[in-house]
Amino acid sequence: MTATHESATVSAMPSAAPQAAPGAAPPRRPLAARATAELVGTAALVAVVIGSGIQATELTKDVGVQLLANSLATVFGLGVLILLLGPVSGAHFNPVVTLAEWWTGRRGGTGVTIREVAAYVPAQIVGAVAGAILADAMFGRPLVEWSTHDRSAGHLLLGEVVATAGLILMIFGLARTDRLRYAPVAVASYIGAAYWFTSSTSFANPAVTIGRAFSDTFAGIAPGSLAGFIVMQLIGGVVGLALVALVFVPERGAAE
Repeated sequence: MTATHESATVSAMPSAAPQAAPGAAPPRRPLAARATAELVGTAALVAVVIGSGIQATELTKDVGVQLLANSLATVFGLGVLILLLGPVSGAHFNPVVTLAEWWTGRRGGTGVTIREVAAYVPAQIVGAVAGAILADAMFGRPLVEWSTHDRSAGHLLLGEVVATAGLILMIFGLARTDRLRYAPVAVASYIGAAYWFTSSTSFANPAVTIGRAFSDTFAGIAPGSLAGFIVMQLIGGVVGLALVALVFVPERGAAE
């Protein structure tokens, strides 16, 4: 879910291989490896979300405790996944983040290219579906069981705009202020908080939304609610980028 790739670690051991010029950007890993990281990371994220939801409902009937367990597991799982896979792919795990990075870097910036978008987004969606199936399998449920949890109410759709806009504002705000090193903690903390302060419990991710339709559990979403949620998430992404442009304006020189 981070916006840019972290720098590669420089080995302290001597090497006969040619060294990059000082200040040069580290080489990126092959696109296949990065797309695989996005698939695996998104699959693991959805497995955490759905699996912890199933576990919570089996342990207690208190909805508040269920949500607490679900949100805590998501916070810890997401933070670890960003820390682990961020240096490989940027740990987007979210088509809105990928599209936002492409948009901001499309004019010679450091964001992903349209070719990378075409690899990342399908990998994220496939990973999300695989994660849902894996979670169902771990708890002995039908591998594919369409959710019946309707989430089409207007206030829930508004919650998705708010959740996604806040996520994009935070990620790209960190990038603008050179603080992406805090992304594992910041992104996970934001999502954990948004579970509670948004009416929709903060899906904020089209791929994860699609994956959650494949499981008729606490964390599921009915297929009929998918389109509304995804459209609102895309709108939230646009709102988030607009807020980034308004808030994080370039600093002016002393002479201006």
